[in-house]
Amino acid sequence: MAVQIAKAKGARVIASAGSDDKVAWVRQLGADEVINYKTTQDLTAALRKAAPEGIDVYFDNVGGSHLDAALAAAKDSARIVICGMIAGYNDEQPSETMHHLSAIIIKRLSVRGFIVLDHYDLYPEFSAAMIGWLKDGKVQSRDTVYDGLDNAPKAFLGLFSGDNTGKMLVKLADR
Repeated sequence: MAVQIAKAKGARVIASAGSDDKVAWVRQLGADEVINYKTTQDLTAALRKAAPEGIDVYFDNVGGSHLDAALAAAKDSARIVICGMIAGYNDEQPSETMHHLSAIIIKRLSVRGFIVLDHYDLYPEFSAAMIGWLKDGKVQSRDTVYDGLDNAPKAFLGLFSGDNTGKMLVKLADR
């Protein structure tokens, strides 16, 4: 969704995905560059190559090495928006992968976390825009669906290993 919304707003978009199939899907959705983070040796170098002038805005829901690479590749005064950090959700110890935190000061970056409810007042505007993008085909979705409640644990664990494309759903019954 982030790729498609950014493209609908006219942005140049660099994305990351964890398989060749997902890279192809994200390219199909309109990303200008896509990095396969599971086959890339140096995420920071790959991001700098994809954005040689630097990053203006970074939308993060992964954290860890992805956020660290974005800090390194950010332009002065870039904005970093954080809505999740799935890379560390199951860590028993705090991550030690952050090497570029000083970029926040040096580059005068704005880093802000958010939860969708923080912006509920904008829902009518967003809803109208999203309906238009869906009607125009600018926004598409692909979901991974497991059948039956007995598959819920497998679906849940699949979220952390990247087994899904799009939303991970468990179908409980036919209507």
